[in-house]
Amino acid sequence: MKSIKRGQRLIAFILVAFIIGMIVLVVRIQRESAFYMSHNTHKVIGNVYDKNGDVLFDGSGDFSKYEDKHFIDVGNLIGDNTGQMSNTLVAKNLEKLNNYSFSTGLVENGGKSAIYTSLDHYANKAVYNAFENKKGCAVAYDYITGEILVCVSLPSVDIAKGYANIAEFETGTLISKNLYGTVPGSTQKIPTLIAALETIGEEKLLDKTYNCTGSYVNMNGQTIKCHKSEGHGEQNITKAFANSCNPFYAQLVEDSELPLDSIKKSFNSLGYSINGKKKNYISIDGINCETASTTLENSSDFDTQWGCIGQGDTLVSPVQMILWNSAVANETGRMTMPYLIDHITNVKGKITDRAETKYSDSIFDANTAEAAKKIMLENGKNYTESISGYELGIKSGTAQVKNGEEENSLLTGFVNDRRHPIAFCVLIEDKKSGNVKTEQIVKCMLDSLCS
Repeated sequence: MKSIKRGQRLIAFILVAFIIGMIVLVVRIQRESAFYMSHNTHKVIGNVYDKNGDVLFDGSGDFSKYEDKHFIDVGNLIGDNTGQMSNTLVAKNLEKLNNYSFSTGLVENGGKSAIYTSLDHYANKAVYNAFENKKGCAVAYDYITGEILVCVSLPSVDIAKGYANIAEFETGTLISKNLYGTVPGSTQKIPTLIAALETIGEEKLLDKTYNCTGSYVNMNGQTIKCHKSEGHGEQNITKAFANSCNPFYAQLVEDSELPLDSIKKSFNSLGYSINGKKKNYISIDGINCETASTTLENSSDFDTQWGCIGQGDTLVSPVQMILWNSAVANETGRMTMPYLIDHITNVKGKITDRAETKYSDSIFDANTAEAAKKIMLENGKNYTESISGYELGIKSGTAQVKNGEEENSLLTGFVNDRRHPIAFCVLIEDKKSGNVKTEQIVKCMLDSLCS
């Protein structure tokens, strides 16, 4: 009798385990079927749209119905499902576009799986065309909500034309440069300003003045040159920020009231990898964006001062610049985190996921944000003619690249208007090779977004 009962219990246990296993299997198949089908040769992929319903990627692969270069302005950001580009919206979210579910099966026609982005295709096209024959990138987002509105990188790829001549593609064609570190030039003076405000305080920093004679010999006997050979004369932080005065900033970094450890602490809060520390990434709907990096070893050394000025080993992505601008513009010291996907629909057209506005932890004090905003807005008054119609907080930069053989031009900042809360960054490569200026592209971008 006891052996029969033991046998019954064993059979019951096996049946329960079998049922539980089947339930787990069914749930797993339901959850993961879209992933496996999206990597199947018979997959049926949905579309990606901009915020107004314009197609940015057509999963059917039929591009004949679109005008020439319809996709090129966002080609290296949105990508496609060919596998040629890995760090793109489609590549990182392919399963979300799959017109298959365990319950309905494969929907050959009429499947409604789709990604609806925050991008404004009209504005992206306008910005792409504004670059004319220049290379570079431009990004803009809503610093209140986090919606990425513009993200253009040149040269770009036209996914409608494919990759038959991929060997002839220019360097950088298959990536969005907005996501990768670049030499920031004097736009780096925004983080250095923030570090000084955070450590010294607004009142004491405003009272500090240094003289610029066109160059400055630091405590190590090394020379920091100013772009203005005759010098700027006596400068305070507001004037030096507007004038991009390198000798002022070199002397500021050497100032005993701004210890190197304080600069490191501030830069760490901003997300820098310092002195070779492993880099982290900012994730934007699965897309990886590089974080900033620099070398800070000795306040009296050229390399450290040069790094705080925006040259040397310092690298910052345009996306990270606009995040810092959001923390200043919102006067909170907290970054508004960016997103590209506004919402997703499944094969039945039901919304399965919708974006939410999220913020970082505090990266600097709210008083620091308010003080930095005043200085950036004061500098913005110098752009009332070239970028008319907007109150701007702004900083320009010239970055020496390719061992000083070329110079890139950068312009980053924000619109001080709650109706149009746009933070932006524009980079033009090899600025001397053409007539297009960063101010022109920013003006085109803002007019396209705000009209």
